[in-house]
Amino acid sequence: MDLELGRGMRSPQRDSWKTTMVLAYQSLGVVYGDLSISPLYVFKSTFAEDIQHSDTNEEIFGVLSFVFWTLTLIPLIKYVSIVLRADDNGEGGTFALYSLICRHANVSLLPNRQIADEELSTYKLERNPETVDKTRVKVWLEKHKNLHTALLIMVLIGTCMVIGDGVLTPAISVFSAVSGLEFSLSKDHHEYAVIPITCVILAFLFALQHFGTHRVGFIFAPIVLAWLLCMSALGLYNIIHWNPHVYQALNPYYMFKFLKKTRKYGWMSLGGILLCMTGSEAMFADLGHFSYSAIQLAFTSLVYPALILAYMGQAAYLSKHHDFYSNSQVGFYIAVPDKVRWPVLVLAILASVVGSQAIISGTFSIINQSQSLSCFPRVKVVHTSEKIHGQIYIPEINWLLMILCVAVTVGFRDTKHMGNASGLAVITVMLVTTFLTSLVIMVCWHKPPLLALGFLLFFGSVEALYFSASLIKFLEGAWLPILLALILMAVMLVWHITTIKKYEFDLQNKVTLEWLLALGDKLGMVRVPGIGLVYTDLTSGVPANFSRFVTNLPAFHKVLVFVCVKSVPVPYVFPAERYLVGRVGPPGHRSYRCIVRYGYRDVHQDVDSFETELIESLAMFIKLNASYRCSEVSQSEQLEEWEPGLTVIGSNTLRDHASYDLQDSVQHSAASVPAADSPGGTGLESNSSKQVRFFIDSLVVSPEADKQVAEELEALAAAREAGTAFILGHSHVQCKPGSSVVKKLTVVGYNFLRRNCRGPDVVLRVPPASLLEVGMVYVL
Repeated sequence: MDLELGRGMRSPQRDSWKTTMVLAYQSLGVVYGDLSISPLYVFKSTFAEDIQHSDTNEEIFGVLSFVFWTLTLIPLIKYVSIVLRADDNGEGGTFALYSLICRHANVSLLPNRQIADEELSTYKLERNPETVDKTRVKVWLEKHKNLHTALLIMVLIGTCMVIGDGVLTPAISVFSAVSGLEFSLSKDHHEYAVIPITCVILAFLFALQHFGTHRVGFIFAPIVLAWLLCMSALGLYNIIHWNPHVYQALNPYYMFKFLKKTRKYGWMSLGGILLCMTGSEAMFADLGHFSYSAIQLAFTSLVYPALILAYMGQAAYLSKHHDFYSNSQVGFYIAVPDKVRWPVLVLAILASVVGSQAIISGTFSIINQSQSLSCFPRVKVVHTSEKIHGQIYIPEINWLLMILCVAVTVGFRDTKHMGNASGLAVITVMLVTTFLTSLVIMVCWHKPPLLALGFLLFFGSVEALYFSASLIKFLEGAWLPILLALILMAVMLVWHITTIKKYEFDLQNKVTLEWLLALGDKLGMVRVPGIGLVYTDLTSGVPANFSRFVTNLPAFHKVLVFVCVKSVPVPYVFPAERYLVGRVGPPGHRSYRCIVRYGYRDVHQDVDSFETELIESLAMFIKLNASYRCSEVSQSEQLEEWEPGLTVIGSNTLRDHASYDLQDSVQHSAASVPAADSPGGTGLESNSSKQVRFFIDSLVVSPEADKQVAEELEALAAAREAGTAFILGHSHVQCKPGSSVVKKLTVVGYNFLRRNCRGPDVVLRVPPASLLEVGMVYVL
């Protein structure tokens, strides 16, 4: 299965037709589960109250025409033909668009950016920025800081609505599938059966999340394929048997005829029609798991025709049947023959579970991405598969989603209110995608502004029409996604703003390198055995929490490493490019800096592999640093000075001289720098008996440097044997006297979130026995 690690970082070469066919088949279960079950509730939501199904059939034909052209314009033309091409190294979604814009224009709000980040392999630009003239739009965006904030807020609005959709889609999908029991049970039994059965299925669905979808993922594609074929067969049967001329309703004239007759109520019913595009955003969001050609093939050859046949079949049946005791019967199951109703019901429930699983997994993924941008409180992210990259599970979010899903089901109890709520969330995300894509067309693709404006006006006007129809249903369910979005936005903004202010405080209060070097001369200062990893958000200088630590406890480790774990605006960072390692002070001080870079879709490593790779990177840096000092090659060609006294080796140097093998035993066959305790190399062995060897090719080292390298590597090995301590800051935020009420509320909210969410030790996977927290008060 091509969801394995590296899928999002694969080479851009074209897949073979066999690979494309396999990926297209697999995408059915992951990408199209949500979109394929929309026929269950579109007609039912549309005819809930606003319009009536009359004998003239003008309403049903008008709705069919709207559904056909909506599916054609938005999923087929907008997403498949245009938006899917706006990928970020094969990745899609709201954050992919934002990442693209941030790389091509200086609009990012991430505080610890470095020039070295632009050397990453995944940090590719459409064109060399030096050879491209800046457009007025790009200059305007970069000039005004308020626009940077507005752009981030727009991305966060889309993110909040995706999370809201993660609450609403499972509820409406499973409820609509189970509601087919109304044709097999009496009215009294039906009212008391549907809600409990839906809640049980939802609880079971969320209870299975910690196992990971890879354990049952192999059955997802066959279920959705069977469901699509079932809908197609039912649609063809109803068309042939009831109304073969229903295809005439595809004429856009029926839309105008529909609106002319129904007027205001027809416009309000568009809130139900837009549900036919539910799940379209998944095509873009899950692009990294498959390929553009595979998603395009699956949609155009199977999903799109199956959906059109399903809607046409329902319309054909309804055009010959008008004797319903209520509009609630105008739905999917009324058009299913009695003989196959039970098998179709079971298949529909299975398909709704698959569709719900896709949006739940997508919610986990987008929260992880938000966390990487410091826009969401820290949560525990569990990688559920060793083979499939990106499959994650977030326990607290999972149970919160389950509670909200069950509450929505019990509270609304009908498709109408659920549909109104879900529709507003779906169309808001699409509007955000349309706006960001128009910016990508101008800023990243360097197309004429008129082309981007045409894209924005055409698709934006269609989506704005549906958005207005959804917003008018505020009191009938649409208030829920707005309420959820407001709460999530408040949480995200409080966390992000305070995190940025804390970084600025650290930047202003960092201590100088001279202060650190002078510590060794102070009376009573002790260097204890072991490695001290001091975590900080700073990419230069000595953090204030370390100065506070040594001021109160005059001792620090013999090997000191300032570790900065940062996010960069790319989806993935290759393991060979993850670490930037440098020296803080002279070699004899044994102090280093390590900057660990992750993309917004990367999942942090476990502490064992991280510690092993970090020590390996330090040893490699020591050897390469010695070889460069002795070589005739100019240092400016190989090394870059990022701050006084700190030399960082670029990722190209690491790729040229070494390769990483993320295993417990790593060995590169070549000549090594001999150490005092080993004639064949320098071994570093941890307390858990994990051995890592370092060998570097073709190092030119003088005898004097050879001795220095051996001593430094021996000191590193001895420190590793003594153990590693993880030094983290334990922060508390306070307001300055005279601060505004908004600022005080922001600080109170941040402290509440910090106390009730996961700590940095859980996110960084620090073992409790090796954790050392330093209290730090931030006065903002």
